[in-house]
Amino acid sequence: MGRSVLLAAAALLLLLLPLTGTGAVVTRLRVSSNFKCWATADSTLSRPRCRRPSRSGPPLNAPALELGRARLCLHSQRCQPCLRVRLALPAAELGDVRGLQLNFLELGSNRASWLQVWRRHRAAGSSPWQVQFDCFPVESGRQVLVSLHTIPDRGWTLSRSHLVTAEPPGPIFTHTWVPEERTIEVWVPDGPALMVRLCHQLALECEELPRPFHQQVLVLGGHRISLPYEFLVPCLCIEASYPHHDSTRSKRCPFRNQLAAYGPELWSSVHFHDYSTSSKDQMAMVLSASCPLHPRATLCWREVAAEAAPCHDIPNSTASEEDQAYTLDKVDVHPQLCFRFSYGNSSHVECPHRPETAWNVSVSVRGLQLRLHLISSIPAAFSATLCQRRGGQCEPEPPLYTVTQPEGSAPGELALLLPMQVLGSCVLVWRSDVRFARKQLLCPDVSRRHFGLLGLALVLGLLLTLLLLNCRGAWRPDDGPAGARPVLLLYSPDSEEHLGLVCALAERLRAGLGCDVRLDLWEAGGLGQAGTLPWLYAQRGTVGRQRGTVLLLWSRGSARLFRRWRGGAAGGDPPGDAHDIFGAAMSCLHGELGAAGRGRGWVLAYFSRLCSPRDVPRPLRPLPTYRLPRQLPGLMGALKGSPPAPRRCCPGGVGGLLHRLGAREGSPPPRHIGAATGT
Repeated sequence: MGRSVLLAAAALLLLLLPLTGTGAVVTRLRVSSNFKCWATADSTLSRPRCRRPSRSGPPLNAPALELGRARLCLHSQRCQPCLRVRLALPAAELGDVRGLQLNFLELGSNRASWLQVWRRHRAAGSSPWQVQFDCFPVESGRQVLVSLHTIPDRGWTLSRSHLVTAEPPGPIFTHTWVPEERTIEVWVPDGPALMVRLCHQLALECEELPRPFHQQVLVLGGHRISLPYEFLVPCLCIEASYPHHDSTRSKRCPFRNQLAAYGPELWSSVHFHDYSTSSKDQMAMVLSASCPLHPRATLCWREVAAEAAPCHDIPNSTASEEDQAYTLDKVDVHPQLCFRFSYGNSSHVECPHRPETAWNVSVSVRGLQLRLHLISSIPAAFSATLCQRRGGQCEPEPPLYTVTQPEGSAPGELALLLPMQVLGSCVLVWRSDVRFARKQLLCPDVSRRHFGLLGLALVLGLLLTLLLLNCRGAWRPDDGPAGARPVLLLYSPDSEEHLGLVCALAERLRAGLGCDVRLDLWEAGGLGQAGTLPWLYAQRGTVGRQRGTVLLLWSRGSARLFRRWRGGAAGGDPPGDAHDIFGAAMSCLHGELGAAGRGRGWVLAYFSRLCSPRDVPRPLRPLPTYRLPRQLPGLMGALKGSPPAPRRCCPGGVGGLLHRLGAREGSPPPRHIGAATGT
């Protein structure tokens, strides 16, 4: 009963309150007219924009000059009273008038200003000129004189004055934050009732909270109300106003400088929309926030896919931002490569929402080699390097190995072989054709079932190393130190066994003989950056200038590819594959065989288990040819730049032992692999 009486008294009080309006709210200076115009003003006014008038309100009867009150609320500034000007002039009496000038004088402060409105085109009709200016800022309680003149002056003059009455004091209230109840308690002192609400302060307005937290409550004088909030954020404000229309308002935003408002709840109030795409190599996220936030976004990577896992910062990876949309290009999109958003003293990590990746990699052990199996759904280049675990980190070791899936090729599997020099070695794999990529660490399973195969491979590698060192010590050329001349090693993508022997021979030539071996699988991103054919021609030029050797490892698959290449060359067809290094090498060799040098600097070798002399095409038989492993000493002499001594530099028993060990490996028959695994 008592509560209903109080409410009735409050309603009666509202009816008795004066309806003193403060005018419409203007958020920017502007001129509205019924013709195309442009406006200029003196330095006390920012240049207003011209626009077509809205349809609200009837036009004035010409001639007329009307003044009214409004409120000017510019961005990041306090609202203040201002004077709205409306005028109408008869077009038929203006003649060649091109514009109008309004002069303002604020009495008391003697502040003067002027505004000019120009018509872009001459008047074609007889309708009156209708112009409205919003608005001239005025101090509360001041009187303003406004006069109108034409440009050029044709004697038209109108003058008016207006008193901007002092604004009544804003509503008074106090508040208390109750964090344990997640509410703000508002108390209204004795006096008139107030409308109270919580809101989020945006650029120009205070937006209501989402439901069910939006409440606008009438609080009687001498009473208090508790208003709940969803998230404690810096832009959370309390706004109070009188119940009548267009009343003055009081607003307080007490959490702008509160550290608690910049904690986890700030990021809980933000919705992250992920638009990252692997096909475009782009990370993209759009923020929807209660507060007008513009945080800084940088990349970081997580070692494991867990929200509690630390995210390691990536330097020089700041994303660009426009209207709360954040983008960063040249990124290998991965669920563990994330954005770190920083605002004030707080930060938040948001990872791509899609769990799938554009590529996957696995590792297996084959003797003294690590075989990487890469499956990619997009054209990309991948690099890998061996690393050794030290103190919780895996430190990479040179060289780098690279494989490329060319643009326009169908998604498929790529293979990359790495020599494992130390048991327990791990490998780091990443995309090398982008700017930002997460390195994936793979450590192969060297369990008991692999010990026998590893032991046999170690014996084979040791014997091959001893053979190379024995030959190196038995014969030393006179034209410089060992390894001073580069060796460009070319081969065909024939079989897995052939590829393994190619890598093993290249590694032993590099480690045991000190040769500067150029192998596409070891190239540190050169193929992915320059392209396969430019890389080949650059390597051939370098080897030629340094008096090195091009070692062509032949196989039965090479013979098949050679016949296919000869058929295309005889028909005059251009190369069908811009990434066909083998075909380009044959074209290069064909040109050099036809020159005076007759293929100088080229050497051919083949493994006796995978090839026979009959598989070497007749046009290539003039090249120095070596059968491996029996004629390995002769090949070493050729790579060193001069032929070896007629006598054997190594016992033939070692080569035979190597051959017998190779026969006892029980390798499966050759099977074809993808063209991306070799050249």
